[in-house]
Amino acid sequence: MTARVSPEETAAPLPELVIITGMSGAGRSTAARVLEDLGWFVVDNLPPGLLPTLAELGARARGNITRLAAVVDVRGRPFFADLRESLADLAKAGIDPRIIFLEAADDALVRRYEANRRPHPLQGDGRLVDGITREREILGDLRADADIVIDTTSLNVHELGAKVLSAFDEVGPGLHATVMSFGYKYGVPVDADIVVDCRFLPNPHWVPDLRPQNGLDGPVRDYVMAQNGAADFVDTATQLLRITGEGYQREGKRYATIGVGCTGGKHRSVAMAQELAQRLTAAGVDAAVVHRDLGRE
Repeated sequence: MTARVSPEETAAPLPELVIITGMSGAGRSTAARVLEDLGWFVVDNLPPGLLPTLAELGARARGNITRLAAVVDVRGRPFFADLRESLADLAKAGIDPRIIFLEAADDALVRRYEANRRPHPLQGDGRLVDGITREREILGDLRADADIVIDTTSLNVHELGAKVLSAFDEVGPGLHATVMSFGYKYGVPVDADIVVDCRFLPNPHWVPDLRPQNGLDGPVRDYVMAQNGAADFVDTATQLLRITGEGYQREGKRYATIGVGCTGGKHRSVAMAQELAQRLTAAGVDAAVVHRDLGRE
């Protein structure tokens, strides 16, 4: 179904459109509520074939509805195959939707489903994990095309809401970067576009006075940045992200997550993430910092 927009309707700006999708149980409803609170017109469980119709209705509102969001997922199983055709129709109408994809590790999804005592929409007569595996296979290509991928495995609803809020609250042009410190012992963030490893630096954990502090504290930051290679590391990472960021923008990718890792995510990665974010901000990049594992131990 191709969106039909009359000459009168094109006089008003075309509405922004966001597609919220991803794994069942990964937090799509939370993301939808955040956008709704920001004033977006949100439609839940919309069959993908109706996306052009939704955009058409938004255009007919002549500026009264400027931001639309639709939750699209495998609950509309017979209709999900229409998504590619609908995206092509939207492109013909001059609408470039942003896709936000929510995911989580299998064990986290299993725990959430068991807590709610609900079956997975694709498990049928099989096990819960069978439904999760099938859903990952169906959504694989869509995840690859997403503008934003958020891993909610270790996020509570408030943290997820804050992450969606930072991505969609009056976002302007240019690249928007999230610099995320993490600890390798807790796993590499699956939503990171780029990962840099600062475990080559001496660990403040082995300095008795610094062990109880973290990378936000001045003594730890000064210790980390005084090590051989630390300044060169930040310079090189900043240059890498400048080159990569320019390429992302040429390809239409407006959001990037940079993971900065050390062993526990408490000292080195936190200090280096702060420094890297400051460099990016000074270079004109809209950069936010998230310390995933700080306080976890």
